[in-house]
Amino acid sequence: MSDSRSQDPNDETQQETFISHLIELRERLVKAVAGVIVVFLGLVYWAPNIYNLFAAPLMEALPKGGRMIVTDVTGSFFVPMKVTMLVAFLIALPWVLYQVWQFVAPGLYQHEKKLILPLVTSSYVLFLCGVAFAYFLVFPTVFHFMAHYNAPLGADMSTDIDKYLSFAMTTFLAFGITFEVPVVVIVLVRFGVVELDKLKQIRPYVIVGAFIIAAVVTPPDVLSQLLLAVPLIALYELGLLMARFVTKQPLGAPSASETQPD
Repeated sequence: MSDSRSQDPNDETQQETFISHLIELRERLVKAVAGVIVVFLGLVYWAPNIYNLFAAPLMEALPKGGRMIVTDVTGSFFVPMKVTMLVAFLIALPWVLYQVWQFVAPGLYQHEKKLILPLVTSSYVLFLCGVAFAYFLVFPTVFHFMAHYNAPLGADMSTDIDKYLSFAMTTFLAFGITFEVPVVVIVLVRFGVVELDKLKQIRPYVIVGAFIIAAVVTPPDVLSQLLLAVPLIALYELGLLMARFVTKQPLGAPSASETQPD
């Protein structure tokens, strides 16, 4: 008796397509990681200099006698390496995003391709602006404030380099994400997820939420919380202003020209 059951050709096609997508995803990941590693290897010789530049805001704010210390045996080696890897990732991020773009672009409509490229570019620029804002304004302000607050106590101010790295990474991430708020607002309005009028109505809740977020992710002092909450509110307002010029279109909906048969 022969087996009348046969495998559906559609299932085979879907399986082959899925496997081909996995292979392409692996290739894109390998290329993205390779790009970061190449940049890292190009910078690793200057790792101590990069770390000194990274730690400059704190070192300039330390009072006389204050210094950075190492409490871990391997800290003096691995911390500069981590900082250099962070810098390499930021430099190579356009290449990483390009690999992501090459992977997802074939599945997008033409109008989505036109929208995503400026959004990704603006997101990258805004993230760098957030990191720069934290480095050039927040760090010097907060460190000078803490150093002057610590002076009357008569205690030596010394900071472990690993803890400084953790603090700086958290702060960079917080401000980098904060500066993405205009892009988030525009995307929500552009794809009809939330009406612009609704975003304006929830403005008081956004203000309260901004201070709550600032209290959670920043050091427990009012100054650093204000330095995060105020830009967050200002960027939200900027997003509302820019969203007025955005035409709403449902997510994934093709335009008329894209639905025409070839």
